[in-house]
Amino acid sequence: MNKINLLIVDDEVEFAATLAERMELRGLAAQIANNGKDALEMVSASQPDVVILDLKMPDLSGLEVLEGIKAKDPSIEVIMLTGHGSTASGVEGMEKGAFDYIMKPIELAELLEKINLAYNKRHGIA
Repeated sequence: MNKINLLIVDDEVEFAATLAERMELRGLAAQIANNGKDALEMVSASQPDVVILDLKMPDLSGLEVLEGIKAKDPSIEVIMLTGHGSTASGVEGMEKGAFDYIMKPIELAELLEKINLAYNKRHGIA
């Protein structure tokens, strides 16, 4: 099986780095962007399979980044990370093409399952 190419987009630098490290330990190839502008550049450059995208960032909102990702490549699957009380934003993300959303603090096993499902959808694996 190919290594899943994952992009983690979160302005919380330590959180993103820790999550990337945990994903790498589980055999995924993880890259980090700490703002929306960098995320969109990295999507163009590295064509990730799955993007883990925080909703609240200082430069561009997660929804703006989601729209940018889908405009560049609609087949890239995006899992939105939402904080407490932002379920409506997660649902809005799904209406705009996100694969799913997950609440912070994240449950690693649940996130890994969603990443695998998103990867399978992107590559047409049943």
